[in-house]
Amino acid sequence: MCGITGWASFHGDARVQAPVIEAMTATLAPRGPDAGGIWLGERAAIGHRRLAVIDLEGGTQPMPDRPDAPALVLSHSGEIYNHHELRTELRARGHHFRTRSDTEVVLRAYAEWGEAAAEHLDGMFAFAVWDERAQKLVLARDRLGVKPLFWARVDGGLAFASEPKALFAHPEIRPRVDADGLREAYSLLFTTGPTLWAGVREVQPGGLLVLDRDGIRERRYWTLRAAPHTDDLDTTVERVGALVGGAARGQLEADVPLCSLLSGGIDSTVLTALLADEHRLREGPDARIRSYAVDYSDQAEQFTGDVLRTGHDTPYATEAGAFIGTDHSTVVLDPRALLDPEHRTAVVVARDSPIGVGDMDTSLYLLFGEIRRHSTVALSGEAADEVFGGYPWFHRPEALAADTFPWLLVTGDEAAMPLNPELDLRIGEFRADTYRDALAAVPHLDDETPAEHRQRDMQHLSLTRWLRQLLHRKDRLSMARGLEVRVPYCDHRLVEYAFNAPWSLKSHDGREKSLLRAMGTGLAPASVLHRPKNHYPATHHPDYNRGLQQLARDVLADPQVRALADETRIKPCLDTPPDRLPWGHRLRLERVVDLALWLDHHRPELAL
Repeated sequence: MCGITGWASFHGDARVQAPVIEAMTATLAPRGPDAGGIWLGERAAIGHRRLAVIDLEGGTQPMPDRPDAPALVLSHSGEIYNHHELRTELRARGHHFRTRSDTEVVLRAYAEWGEAAAEHLDGMFAFAVWDERAQKLVLARDRLGVKPLFWARVDGGLAFASEPKALFAHPEIRPRVDADGLREAYSLLFTTGPTLWAGVREVQPGGLLVLDRDGIRERRYWTLRAAPHTDDLDTTVERVGALVGGAARGQLEADVPLCSLLSGGIDSTVLTALLADEHRLREGPDARIRSYAVDYSDQAEQFTGDVLRTGHDTPYATEAGAFIGTDHSTVVLDPRALLDPEHRTAVVVARDSPIGVGDMDTSLYLLFGEIRRHSTVALSGEAADEVFGGYPWFHRPEALAADTFPWLLVTGDEAAMPLNPELDLRIGEFRADTYRDALAAVPHLDDETPAEHRQRDMQHLSLTRWLRQLLHRKDRLSMARGLEVRVPYCDHRLVEYAFNAPWSLKSHDGREKSLLRAMGTGLAPASVLHRPKNHYPATHHPDYNRGLQQLARDVLADPQVRALADETRIKPCLDTPPDRLPWGHRLRLERVVDLALWLDHHRPELAL
């Protein structure tokens, strides 16, 4: 995994700025607890923090193409799943390797193909290459945006980093937030490009950014495209099975302990079953892969359904683990631990943002901490809902008919908007404009029926926007604990194939995720296979709600919080009895508390 950072500039000499690159790199230590390093040249400075997963001895970074007077220097985050095949191809082309790391494969791929190297990589990655020969910096990001990559302008060039906090260690980049940033953050539209922070941008998923003496240019090397689907149902199910199985098997390689996240839903259960089968093939018939689920003390007694959750996960996860034959553990959290200011602050620091989902973020952070005691790599079922049509908005007529982003019917203003209306952010107008632009970017076929046309809209919005915030959440909270999380359902070949499968096939049994259910037959117990969609668990304990209300009252004593928050919309949330606090009201309180923590830690300059 790791963290990358650095800059390139055609003004000044980077070789005299070692303290700056060291400070930038140090901010990313949680992402790479095993090692760190820097490289300094006249026009560029490169930093790296390493979480060692493959070739523990040989994958040191930043990695030059040769020890003395390098022509290329690479800093790379992520995993390349086809590195063995690429190594063979590159050797046939005359390249020699000093290590068995996937990082060196990226370096030699760039030496062979230049900016086109990213198109040859199968994996989750973000990398920076300083090309001394061409005097240019090349930044690249994986197709789905699993790994983050941010950048900002500096005098004569640009700086880059896996997280904004590393950019703020550069003396020319300050943590500044303006009205545009608040609008981007609190509108919940999950645009990639602009960020909460003024002047800080993301490299697009499937994108390249190049800096040379002519300036900065950006382009996409991959986007979703519409194509005819000619396979019948049986062939489609078979092909989906091959793609999911291939992605799972290809992501099982590691030189460190590995596990699976097993929630008891169909996504994680099918994935874990495939991983367990492959693990037994490699290690022997009695080998058992570790699997983990999360729960809360008293959840069995306190659980109440809400807009996102229909049932208690733990019994299903336990049954799935026994059915598959994993070494299964349930990490049980005390709901009151989710109120601990130390934990909540750590989450806000990891995110570099006040926008999250409160206790669900904190519990994920704590879960990852427990997993990291035994494993360095975890595989997750993230993205199956986007790929196979699992969310309610794919199926509910009111969502399909709505002229807005479908998730806003769930999150909406009630949960998402604790901001003072005097800020006049015009978020409704911004959402409408952004929605029109988002629909204009959806590729379509000429012969689509209106229903198929709308479902393609829904899937494109889900894959290119909603999924991005889930991947950010997973990356930030796992890497804050030094844990690598892989997401096989984000395999771009699977995404491309499923995106072009007609909705009539994706819903052939009248339910959500029909293709995944069909290919998963025999891999999961029937109770899991036919279980309704259930979101990540949240605590339902009244003590948590009571404590959250008190935290919100405390932070509202801060004048800066009161200047940003809409107290008239928060007051009903404070006055509701804790045992009857609706999910939307609670999320509103979560956002106010996180806003205060963010202001206190990041101390942004507010230019509103």
